[in-house]
Amino acid sequence: MDAANRFESRTTYRLLRGEYLAGLVISAWLLVAHWDQVRWPVAVGLFLYIDLIGYVPGALAHRRAGRGRVPRVYYVLYNTMHSWLTAGAVVGLWAWWSGWEWALLAVPLHLCGDRGLLGNFLKPFSVPFEPAPHPAFASFEAAVDAAGGPGADAVSGDGRTARPAGSRA
Repeated sequence: MDAANRFESRTTYRLLRGEYLAGLVISAWLLVAHWDQVRWPVAVGLFLYIDLIGYVPGALAHRRAGRGRVPRVYYVLYNTMHSWLTAGAVVGLWAWWSGWEWALLAVPLHLCGDRGLLGNFLKPFSVPFEPAPHPAFASFEAAVDAAGGPGADAVSGDGRTARPAGSRA
């Protein structure tokens, strides 16, 4: 992915998830290594607040809507609560208020698990709240896959076939 091509190939998506799996393993290992020093009610609360505020309301709205469109506020809640910026603010405020503690690892554990295990990142307004293939993306992905690697024809942003520089039409 780059600034001009805001999508991931299957391979780069798997690599990105692999990075988050590493974060999940490190967070889990540190929690286990300091098991007896973790305030578990705090850890559970920090793990759950993200989905209780950010996911559950949107999932319920999605089901009530017959798996149809849900109001944007649910996407905003999800994206806000699953943002590393919000997570950093929550961890920072907790540490300022209560001090640094091993229970704070529940936050990166949650976010790395969502991204690494489940493959869930922030939600664009243009896709269903619950993961489902978007027909336009499925077509686009098939076209990109069919284009092959470097030097092969590729599909440009406007849907026309673009030839690599220096190739003959």
